[in-house]
Amino acid sequence: MSSSIVVPVIDVHTNNFKELWPAMVVAIKTSSFIALDTELSGLGNRKSLLAESIEDRYRAICHAARSRSILSLGIACYKKLDQKPPGSYLVQVYNLTLLCSEEYIIEPQSVQFLVQHGFDFNKQYGSGIPYCKGNNKGGSDDRGVHIRTLFTELLRARKALVLHNGLIDMAFLYQSFYAHLPERLATFTADLSEMFPAGIYDTKYVTEFELRLTASYLEYAYKKCKLENSRSVTSGSAGPHVHLEFCQYAGDLSTYVDYRQCPAITSIEGQTDVCQRFSAFGWCPNGTKCPLSHDTDLIILQDEKSKDEKRKRRKRRRDKKGASDTAEDCSASDGAPKNKVPSMEADEEEAARDQMEAHEKSCADGNSRMDDGRDMRDDDGEENGVGGATNPGDSAVSAGEGTGVCSVESDAEAKKKADAGSHRAGFDAYMTGYIFAYACALIKKAAEPGPEGDDAEPEESWLPDCVNKIYLSGKAAPLNVVKSTFAKSSKAHIQKMEMVWGQKM
Repeated sequence: MSSSIVVPVIDVHTNNFKELWPAMVVAIKTSSFIALDTELSGLGNRKSLLAESIEDRYRAICHAARSRSILSLGIACYKKLDQKPPGSYLVQVYNLTLLCSEEYIIEPQSVQFLVQHGFDFNKQYGSGIPYCKGNNKGGSDDRGVHIRTLFTELLRARKALVLHNGLIDMAFLYQSFYAHLPERLATFTADLSEMFPAGIYDTKYVTEFELRLTASYLEYAYKKCKLENSRSVTSGSAGPHVHLEFCQYAGDLSTYVDYRQCPAITSIEGQTDVCQRFSAFGWCPNGTKCPLSHDTDLIILQDEKSKDEKRKRRKRRRDKKGASDTAEDCSASDGAPKNKVPSMEADEEEAARDQMEAHEKSCADGNSRMDDGRDMRDDDGEENGVGGATNPGDSAVSAGEGTGVCSVESDAEAKKKADAGSHRAGFDAYMTGYIFAYACALIKKAAEPGPEGDDAEPEESWLPDCVNKIYLSGKAAPLNVVKSTFAKSSKAHIQKMEMVWGQKM
């Protein structure tokens, strides 16, 4: 059904950070959009993170960001390839292992979850990139080789930023690499709107309100988008489709590459014992001890089968109504446009799912934001920032299906090092970026230009209906990242912006 992908993720730590610095900076500057993901040492009280009041939620998130730390940061740089078919990108993925230099809380549940998913705490404490949180503590955030300077470079690049369920990520990034979090949510959103003028996109919001998938946790959304993209390509339907290329890393740089495998979805017969909690939310309190299946591929195929059966039942009911006096069989959806009826049904299912999800998460011990168990990214003339890697023309090209298949290396090292299913910030950032790229291609396909065409679409309007809208669990409306007339930017932010842009705000 879909092709297997092997994604090269460059492992960055304190021993190679300086060596990889030029490549990362150029990758950020030349990207079209950047996807980010984090692994955290904990989140604190889950009930507070799902408080009814958004201000109360923000206060709880601030407390978590100030008392916990970022353990690893994933950066996925997606660069549009203008000379290739629409939807083609060169993708460079980095996984940065970090170590906060200050005291911080680390929660047992987070440790357990991360260890189960391959996180190496020995490596983190031995070679994590050090950083200090909050306001600048004497050094300079616009020069030198450290993580806060890298964040400054990301701001200067003025690229669209993509995250999945990104409110907590944004708060931790702000507190860890930028400045002390402001006390008021309105001030925080005002600061963010100026920090990222090209817009912030939340793929959790995109999957819920634009793609309207059955589930929206990260792994499910990624695999579903990849599957649909592959089907569209193989069926020969009109584009644009998502085509990905990855750089081939040679020499010493190849020793830093961790190949992450995403196997193809295949038809699974006979196995039906799916964990319904994991199927709906992407997490299960029983973890690896759960006797039921947590196979996302199986969940997707079963969801499709269930949706198809519901569609057939609705058709049979409509046929029966058509044969009788429909005037006596009015329903809540009668009178609505046919293309709106499924959406109305989806809204009811979505509301129930959000309510259940909020309840589940507030009662559970929680893990470390597993997918949606975490409910609660210069000039084209520059090089591509892959010091030691080939240029786009020599990169590993997707094999004609638009699914990002990395070509097999001659020494089979990619296969040897490939690792399937591990939870890493770098690979999660890649998945987040893929969902965004697929949504952009799908929306562009739905809004095909007229005969005159219009290929000069500005990058700032990737998904106009989703820009600066951050998903809020259990809420029907997103958090809008805007600067209101009643909110002022924080003093720390104003000082930082003067340093970043070299001029007064």
